Amino acid sequence: DDENINSQPFMRWRERFLNCMEGINRASSATGEVKGSYLNVTAATMEEVYKRSEYAKEVGSVIIMIDLVMGYTAIQSIALWARENDMLLHLHRAGNSTYARQKNHGINFRVICKWMRMSGID
Repeated sequence: DDENINSQPFMRWRERFLNCMEGINRASSATGEVKGSYLNVTAATMEEVYKRSEYAKEVGSVIIMIDLVMGYTAIQSIALWARENDMLLHLHRAGNSTYARQKNHGINFRVICKWMRMSGID
């Protein structure tokens, strides 16, 4: 999933997750290869993030994705959920430029990556 998709009126997250997993399963069956997609569970509330994550797991996904802009507490919360549910957790760097764009201040993305690993991101 692209970080900007989320759940727009013309492409709701639930249908997108289901269609993605159907395509993944079809491609895996046809090729005999492992296929996958990082389903973006980012949402406005943690309740919605958990709901999307549960559904991603229900339809057979083994990996979910969140955006950096969720914030550190939310990231740690979903990282704990992912561990408890045997799911991989990928972080998209959406929002990184707000930290790193300026040459004379900001935080190098390698530092943010380290923080995210410490927070539980795979």
